[in-house]
Amino acid sequence: MGSLVIRGIRNFNLENRAEREISKMKPSLAPRHPSTSNLLQEQISHYPEIKGEIARKDDKLLSFLKDVYVDSKDPVSSLQVKAAETCQEPKEFRLSKDHQFDMINMKSIPKGKISVVEALTLLNNHKLYPETWTAEKIVQEYQLEQKDVNSLLKYFVTFEVKIFPPEDKKAIQSK
Repeated sequence: MGSLVIRGIRNFNLENRAEREISKMKPSLAPRHPSTSNLLQEQISHYPEIKGEIARKDDKLLSFLKDVYVDSKDPVSSLQVKAAETCQEPKEFRLSKDHQFDMINMKSIPKGKISVVEALTLLNNHKLYPETWTAEKIVQEYQLEQKDVNSLLKYFVTFEVKIFPPEDKKAIQSK
């Protein structure tokens, strides 16, 4: 019902509004700089045939313009590109190492990747037992790249909370 009202308002007095827009004055040329207008006037006074050349239409150029033919094709739709991308080789997956087999949050992890819990676990194991949890053992255990494991052990550390005892008796006691 609302579309009928809107269409009636949109089409009201349409012909008169269109005629008014068509009959409006066309925009004039941008004003020229005073120094160039003097030069133009001087050139036109010396060479009056220039004014005729500017206003004349060249039939040869107009025929070239009529011969122009534009043939366009629609670009490949993004759906077709996405469909082509989905036809990839199946990836290899592995089960997570955290041994918490709740079926709701169970995800298969691609080989070469680890979950956040696994990353924290392997960082903590390497920190506590560096002689047993070496980079090579982590590579074998989690099926990762050697360079990735080396970077992980070099640049990431787990958080460690240290509580220092108060130095004097005036410290506030926890309740």
